[in-house]
Amino acid sequence: MKRVITLTGLAFAIGIASMGAQAADYVAGKDYRVLDNPEKITGDAIIVREFFWYGCPHCNALNPHMEKWAKNKDKDVAFFKTPAALNPVWEASARGFYSAQLLGYESKTHDALFDAIHKDGKKLFDQASLSKWYASQGVDQKKFNSLYNSFAVGTKIGRSQAGAKRYQLSGVPAVVVQGKYVVTGEDAKVVKVVDYLVDKVRAEKK
Repeated sequence: MKRVITLTGLAFAIGIASMGAQAADYVAGKDYRVLDNPEKITGDAIIVREFFWYGCPHCNALNPHMEKWAKNKDKDVAFFKTPAALNPVWEASARGFYSAQLLGYESKTHDALFDAIHKDGKKLFDQASLSKWYASQGVDQKKFNSLYNSFAVGTKIGRSQAGAKRYQLSGVPAVVVQGKYVVTGEDAKVVKVVDYLVDKVRAEKK
């Protein structure tokens, strides 16, 4: 956990230093990372994935910026929230996210869980505590617990882990654009770089 915070903290410091930069000034290796072995993505949509963990303070800081960006993104952009499952504690949160998602509660509980942990100081990092909290938000606790260790959720966890490995992620938050570009940080600059990269991918497609 300390290593993750250090890495994202460094990215945050870099972001602060270049807050005044214009989009044209965004540089690979400084403002974003280019993957050596990018994912081959077909189709018309430009894919943006945000990897996060509910217990991460940097993810909590970035969340409102990503939420606002998602509401105003271009129609050719497909956005996916991807809970990272890089260790058992993170996997517990990811299983909770996917269980709620399958029950149709993602939009209601996503911001609320960040607030419960970071504003209210609740320790919601295992199945027992998560099932009780999600139940307090209206989720059927029995159905939640049934899904938590289900094949459906396990499959989503596997895809999250495979994605993190493919994108060479060592911490969160991390936003991956078109399986090729990785942006880290926790402030408004992140979404500006994401928009820049979306435009870059759009130009590359042409």
